[in-house]
Amino acid sequence: MVSAVLFIDSVVLMVAAGVTLWWMLHAWRTPETLQSTAFAEPDGKAGLSFSLLVPARHEEAVLRHTVEQMLRIDHPSYEILVIVGHDDPGTAAIAAQLAEEHPEKVRTVVDTHKAKNKPRALNTALPHARGQVIGVFDAEDVVHPELLGHVDFAFRRDNADVVQGGVQLINYQSSWYSLRNCLEYFFWFRSRLHLHARKGFIPLGGNTVFVRSELLRRTGGWDGDCLAEDCDLGVRLSSGGARVVVAYHSALVTREETPDTLKGLYKQRTRWNQGFLQVLRKGEWRQLPGVGQRLLARYTLSTPFVQAATGVMIPLGILAALIGGVPLPFSLFAWLPMIPMAAMVVFEAVALHDFGKEYGFRIGVRHYVKLIAGGPVYAVVLAAAALRAVWREYTGRHDWELTSHVGAHLPVQTPQPQEAR
Repeated sequence: MVSAVLFIDSVVLMVAAGVTLWWMLHAWRTPETLQSTAFAEPDGKAGLSFSLLVPARHEEAVLRHTVEQMLRIDHPSYEILVIVGHDDPGTAAIAAQLAEEHPEKVRTVVDTHKAKNKPRALNTALPHARGQVIGVFDAEDVVHPELLGHVDFAFRRDNADVVQGGVQLINYQSSWYSLRNCLEYFFWFRSRLHLHARKGFIPLGGNTVFVRSELLRRTGGWDGDCLAEDCDLGVRLSSGGARVVVAYHSALVTREETPDTLKGLYKQRTRWNQGFLQVLRKGEWRQLPGVGQRLLARYTLSTPFVQAATGVMIPLGILAALIGGVPLPFSLFAWLPMIPMAAMVVFEAVALHDFGKEYGFRIGVRHYVKLIAGGPVYAVVLAAAALRAVWREYTGRHDWELTSHVGAHLPVQTPQPQEAR
C-alpha cells in the first residue's frame, strides 16, 4: 500500500514539476521566440481612443502618484476614470481633487454596490467610458508614458481584439519573499502568457490589459462575483475566438509592488486560486474549439488543486521514503521529482540574472542565496493558500480580501535642503 501511494505521489509531482518548468521557459526556447514577445516599434500614428479605468479602494497612499504618472502618457486621445466607493471618503477626496485639477483628462465614478470588489467597480465605470478601447490599471501602478502608443499600434497592426501588456513587480529587496514574488511575475508576463496566447487560451492579467469597448460590452463586461475577474474575462473572450496579442518589454512594463506582508500575500494568492476554481466550475472553457485548448484550460484552471495536493504530497513522499519498509526501487523513484525541481532552481537563478540585467538591478550572491533558501518556505505559503482556496470554495465563502498598497515600488524621494533664511 505504501509503495503504491509513493509511486502515485512521485508520478504526480514529476509531471507537475515538468509541466511547470516547460511553460516557464517558453519565451527562452529560441532567440526568435524571445524577440517575438516584445512590442513592435509603433508607426507614430494615433488611430484609437482609450478609456483607462482605475479602481481605487483605500488607496490614499498611492493613488495621486499613479494618476499623475498616467497624465504623462503621450497619446493624444485618452481619459482616466478613477472608480471610488461611496464609503471610502479618503480615496474619493483625492480622486475628486485630481478631477478638479485635470478636468480634461480625469473623471471620477462612484461605486455604490453594498459589497465592493474590483469587477463590480469596473462594471460601474463601463457605461461612462467613451474610448474605443478600455484599459485597466490598478491604483498603485506606474505606467510608462509611451505605452499607449505601442498598444494602439498593436491593435491596428494585428487586428487585435485584446492587447495584454507586461506587468512587473519591482521592489525585490523589500522582504525575504519579494524576490521570488518579482520573479514569478517575470516568468508569467515574460513567458507564460505568450504561450497561452499562442495556444488560443489565455487567463488575462489583472491590469495593463486592453479590450475593444464594443467587444467588452457585447460580452457583458466583468463577472461581478468572480474573485479572478481577469482570468474569467480571458476565458470568455478566448472561448469566443477573440484575437489576443501579448507583449512584454522591460522599458514599457507597468510597475507594481509585492504585498507588504506575508499575510497579504497569503490572502492574495487565496483569492486568485479560488477565482481560478470559480472559472473552472463555470465551465465556459468547454466552449473552446480545440481539444488541446480545452486540456490546457482544464489543467491551468485546476492549478490550485495541483498546488494544494503538492503541498500535501511532498512531505508524505519524503516521509514514506525515509521511514523504510519500502522496496528500494520505489524509494529511489520517490526522489525523481527532485530532478525537474532542481532544474527549475537553476533556471530561476538564470532568470534572476536576466531580470537584474533588464531592469538595471545589481544582483549579488546574497540574492541568489535568498532565492534558493526561500524557495521551500515560499512553496509552503503558496500551497497553504491553495488549500485555503479549495476549502473556501467548498464552503461557499466568496468575500473579497483586499490587498493593501504602501508604495514600496515607488522611487524614494530625497528630501531637498531648505534654503537658508
